Parts: sequence; C-alpha cells; structure tokens
Amino acid sequence: MYTAIIAEDEMHSRELLKNMVAIYCKDITVVATAGSVEEGVLAIKEHKPDLVFLDIEMQTGTGFDLLQQFNNPAFDVIFTTAYDHYAVKAIKFSAVDYLLKPIDAEELKEATDKFILKRKSNLGSQALQSLLQNLRKPAQVPQSITLSTSDGLEFIALPDIVHIEANGPYSIFNLKHDKKIMVSKNLKEYEGLLCDFHFMRIHNSHIINLNEVKKMLKTDGGYAVMSNGAQLIISPKKKDEFLKQMAATNLSS
Repeated sequence: MYTAIIAEDEMHSRELLKNMVAIYCKDITVVATAGSVEEGVLAIKEHKPDLVFLDIEMQTGTGFDLLQQFNNPAFDVIFTTAYDHYAVKAIKFSAVDYLLKPIDAEELKEATDKFILKRKSNLGSQALQSLLQNLRKPAQVPQSITLSTSDGLEFIALPDIVHIEANGPYSIFNLKHDKKIMVSKNLKEYEGLLCDFHFMRIHNSHIINLNEVKKMLKTDGGYAVMSNGAQLIISPKKKDEFLKQMAATNLSS
C-alpha cells in the first residue's frame, strides 16, 4: 500500500480527486490534503508520502515552489492542471506524469499504475530530479530530455540528439557516437516538445537537430545530410521552411 497527499487549492477538486483515488486506485491511500503551497510542504514533512498529487498553479504559488522546498524529494509526483499550462513542456521533458482537469478515471488509473512501477524501480524520483535540474538551469544551458524506455529512464542532453525517426507507434532517437534509443511514443509527441530548441520535422518520418545538418543534397527534391552520415529526405512541403530554419541556425551559430 502506498500513501498520497493531494495539494490543490480548490476544495471541490481536492475532494473529487480524493474520492476518485479511493474508488479507482486501490493500492493508494490519501492520508492528507492541502489547500496551499505552505500547507502542502507541512503535510509532506509530517506524513512523508510516497506520492503527491500536485496542482501546478495555486493561489499562493506554484507546484514548483513547493518542490523547491525539498532538495532530494523522496516522494513521486503526479501534476494536475486545469489547462495546457506552459510548464507542461518542462514536465514532459522530464517524463513526470500529469493529469488535465477534469481528471479522467482511466487516465488517473494509468498514471498511478505507472507510479507504482516507477516506485518499485526507483525511477520516479530520478525523473523528478531531472525536472528540478531543468527548472534550475539558466536559459542558456542546454536542456536535457528524459526518455522512458523498456529498461528504465535515459537522461539525454539535447545537443547529443542527431535525429529522431518514426517506427510505427515508436520513435528511435539517433544519438552521437552511433547510440540509438527506442521509446514508445510517436514523433508528434516530440515535434511540439523540441521545436523551440533548433529541431524541425522535415518529413512524416523524421525530426532533425538543425545544428547537426552538414549539407543539403538537391537530388530527388532534397535530402538533409546529418553529422552521423544519415541522408534524410525533406518533404517538398517542408523545403522552404527547412532552408529558412537553416539560414537562421547558421546566423546564430
């Protein structure tokens, strides 16, 4: 049995989530609820829970303000938010789970099942540490992304990614030094996540690191030649955008 705390400033949302956990998550017991960042910190220190359901935006601060009070959190986190908060991107980078309100029972069960698996292998706290490290880094320091694989978590610096290719419902990360990592998410998931970091989807099957493009071949409509030697076709619809992005990348480098 695992213990949990709910930190959420809306009473109705707190009680609803507490009831849903009781009905759908039989291995988890909610031992306390908190209506503010300060109450959440005190509740965690008192009860030492395994899991915290943490609202991103509360009236007295953010869920990240709460997390910053703990240097090495011994608990795992499932974030909750009423909208697609700007911080969701940081959360996705770190492979930490989140739930959009109104919370769906099936998604809640899926998130808590993943928490239990992570807890058994101590991966949840590693993902949370990755999130905290990314939040603490200055803007100019390259971000890292946490990839959840069948073997565990991989922490990858963005500059080490050469390109990502689609493989059915999976994505294969092609890294420097000929390393490959397969993850069970499709390219669409990473397209929106990486577009602000000099990555571009040039084809239905490929996302590339623009900093790792060595040249463009004009044959058959166009290919991007990557630093690892891969020649990746550029969709005709993406050609103009690719040239524009490459010009901007070269100017900033």
